[in-house]
Amino acid sequence: WVVLSKDKFIRKRMTERMALKKAKVAAFILTSGNLTGEEMADIFVKARKRMLKFLSQYPRPFIAAVTRDGKVKLVE
Repeated sequence: WVVLSKDKFIRKRMTERMALKKAKVAAFILTSGNLTGEEMADIFVKARKRMLKFLSQYPRPFIAAVTRDGKVKLVE
């Protein structure tokens, strides 16, 4: 499974991070707050190729941050 989220604090919440790891998911988390649904969709579309590359390069589970400009960075 792949999780797309806007919960930028998930990186600081151990319980939530452990749940993602236990589920063995790839999680892509937006780092910008106060975004509209359209803005979130635009960012994920912009980051799509980088996210697909991440999925092929990194074993699951992982958490990656997605920036407003579509860059993707491994968090853990």
